[in-house]
Amino acid sequence: MFSIFNKQAASLFTEQDRLVISEAIANAERQTSGEVRVFVESKCKYVHAADRAAELFFQLQMDKTAARNGVLFYLAVKDHQLAVWGDQGIHEKLGSSFWQAQLEKIIAAFHKQNYTSGICASIQEIGMALQTHFPYQGDKDKNELSDQVVFGR
Repeated sequence: MFSIFNKQAASLFTEQDRLVISEAIANAERQTSGEVRVFVESKCKYVHAADRAAELFFQLQMDKTAARNGVLFYLAVKDHQLAVWGDQGIHEKLGSSFWQAQLEKIIAAFHKQNYTSGICASIQEIGMALQTHFPYQGDKDKNELSDQVVFGR
């Protein structure tokens, strides 16, 4: 959790920020069969953001990727919560310490009010990890999930 991040979900990212994040996702996915999504909402229904991230992961059908290598960034703006949820395939390769390091880097960027760059830097690192363990499959590979930032309530 973090204390500086307290803006409304809808106003946190400008249209340009949303495009930059979507482009970061597309760039990260170019060299991997992995999939990345970002979900932003005002409040978290649960005490732990990871529980909400897991729920959304399945609602967004991110568990349906062929290699089980989807990653979800979850932000609850008003509740000051953040989680990064990796599917079974990528989590088995990277482990909890990798995800925790990503959270710490994002939080450090958020404390400097670098919301978009913090997320994009983590997307880039996760993209490199996905590339290592789930390289691009050429014609067999397809973009299975939208690269657009998803906004909840």
